[in-house]
Amino acid sequence: MQSSLSDRPRFLYFIWLTLVICAGLASRSKTLSLPPFLAKYAGDALWAMMVFVGFGILFPKRRTISIALIALAFCVAIETSQIYHAPWIDSIRRTTLGKLALGDTFAWGDIAAYLVGIFAASAIEWFAL
Repeated sequence: MQSSLSDRPRFLYFIWLTLVICAGLASRSKTLSLPPFLAKYAGDALWAMMVFVGFGILFPKRRTISIALIALAFCVAIETSQIYHAPWIDSIRRTTLGKLALGDTFAWGDIAAYLVGIFAASAIEWFAL
């Protein structure tokens, strides 16, 4: 992978981030009527891609593999936090933003979807840069 990303273009990453967020929200939209499997796991993969791009913006000089590992650790931490249930965090998870950001139920399939999203984002970045 790259040895240095001093030229990771933040402006383009903000555009990429915006497109990924829009695609992720669209994947959960009832208007698209995606099959349930695709709607669920495409959204999870796109969420992980959003995390990857976000960390790419925060750490513009880090190598792709480093960003991928940081994004994966973050995604797995959020997913495993869903095992914990207390009234205060469950009330956050019941909001639209809380559900989108934190999820509500732990599932191994979500972690697989995160791997797909992070791998796809890594491949896109690696080939583009």
